[in-house]
This record gives sequence, structure tokens and C-alpha cells, in this order.
Amino acid sequence: MASKSSSKKWLPLESNPDVIAHFAHTLGLPTTIGFHDIFGFDDDLLAMIPMPTFAVLLLFPITPSSESAREKQALEIEKNGQTCSDEVFYTKQTIGNACGTIGLLHAVGNCLGEFDVNKGTYFGTFFENTENMTPAERAAYLETDDSLETAHAGAVAAGETVVPPIDEDINLHFVALVCVDGGLYELDGRKNGPVFHGKTTKETLLKDSVPVMKQFVETAEGSVSFNAIAMAPASGW
Repeated sequence: MASKSSSKKWLPLESNPDVIAHFAHTLGLPTTIGFHDIFGFDDDLLAMIPMPTFAVLLLFPITPSSESAREKQALEIEKNGQTCSDEVFYTKQTIGNACGTIGLLHAVGNCLGEFDVNKGTYFGTFFENTENMTPAERAAYLETDDSLETAHAGAVAAGETVVPPIDEDINLHFVALVCVDGGLYELDGRKNGPVFHGKTTKETLLKDSVPVMKQFVETAEGSVSFNAIAMAPASGW
């Protein structure tokens, strides 16, 4: 899902770690970095994820309760302000159903110091070209980025679920949770900017993300359409 500021619309990306990994590796993420299903929030289930966790991608259902919580949060930030590092990479989302790809860009873009991304790849070119852009300018850049649109379409086709019609309303949305400068940030291209959720470290990001993810569960109105995926070392790291 996306904001209503663009008429462009893509088919939604499947929340599948294998699909997202292949997509990310095609764009230039090193194959030493993988994606892993988070099967639950208990410590023993979190321990199944290789360490360190570089980012978390959360797919959640959009409901009246979640939209109300989003609006309330925006008003609180506008009124009270918040901590936000200048080092956070963030882009607005203006393309419909591009949230999976936007989440991936947020995940990778905030971990460039953790692994090498070749300058000759899509990721290398994109992050270099957009480094000094505003979030709105990055969104405009993506609007005309045919190479990413093609790669996204290929990733959609590689999914295991039935692809919905392009005009169908999709009430599911991806966000990314990342650690930047010791802060835990929620990155959602529909929001006004990054959302600070307190302190974290590279070693504790996964566990510290659990209370944030539970907030989304509380506004699901009974829906079980959730999936959480960790970007972390691949097997054999």
C-alpha cells in the first residue's frame, strides 16, 4: 500500500524470505546476507535467527485501528518532537504496493557500513545517486526508475502465492525496523518520517524490535495477516 500522491501502482511483493533474498541479491546485496522468517517473539524462537540482525521487515494488516494509531502517533511527534539521527536513510513511498521494495531499500540503506555493496550494482548506484536527496526527492527518483520496477515485477512473479489483480486494494503493508546511531527506528514510507522507538544496539535489535511489532499486533483487530523477516547473515556466515 502507499500514499495517494501517485497514480503509479505495482503488484505487491510476497513476504517470503527466499523471494526477498533473491530480489535483494539481484540488486546487489552480498550473498553472505540472507533473510529469515521470525517464527515468534519468545527468546528460543528469536535465537533461531543468525546474529547479528541487520534489520527487520514486518508485514502487517492495515485496519481502522492501525490507521487511527498512525494518525495519533503523527500528531504526538508533531507536538512533542522526537530524537532522529541525521544518519537515517529514509524515503517516502508514492508508488502503490511498493512497500516491500521500499522496506528493502530502508533495510539495506541503513546497513551499508556493515557489508560491501558493489558500486556497479543497482544498490550501489541508487544509494550513491540519492545520498543527498530529501525523502520526497528519493520517492520522485523511484517513480521513474524503470530498472527497479522491472526487478520488482520479477520478484513478484517468483512468489508462491496467487498475484492479485493490479486494481485490487491491498490492505497489507511493510515497514522496516533498523538500528542507526544506537537508536531503533521504524521506517514507513507512508509516514512523515522515521519514528524513533528508543535505544538499541546491533546485538539487541531483534529483541528490542519485539515490543514495536507487538504494537502492530494490538491494532490488527483480530487479523493474523502478519509476517516478520530478519535480514541477517546467511547460513555459513
